[in-house]
Amino acid sequence: MQKIISIFLTILMLASSSGIAYAQHFCGEFEMLSEITLGEKDLSCGMAMELPGCDDETDEHDCCDNEYTKVDTDDTFAKASFEFDPGENFIFAFYSVFVLFQVENYPENPDFYKDYSPPPLERDLQVLYDTFLI
Repeated sequence: MQKIISIFLTILMLASSSGIAYAQHFCGEFEMLSEITLGEKDLSCGMAMELPGCDDETDEHDCCDNEYTKVDTDDTFAKASFEFDPGENFIFAFYSVFVLFQVENYPENPDFYKDYSPPPLERDLQVLYDTFLI
């Protein structure tokens, strides 16, 4: 469930920051077209004749109208910056781990147990359990 919510919120954040809008075209009071667009796209119903009520030239309005609904992000989110200020402890640890570790010379064939012999076998376990590598 947590992964689904994370994926949904990621897609929502991507959609809101990329300028996706829901555009609606109204002729008179009726919705004729609706689309999901990138930015503000002009929608047209393709009607050549005017609707009743458009004959009145004293009103300065169109019978066809486009409305856009956008999801906007906060400006402070887009301007978030991260500063990296390494302190003395970080520099010392970085140097000691990555630089000094490569400088040390380790023997190629260490002889850790050269003075010890393996313990004696009391019973052969492969034969006892019938497990043989082929």
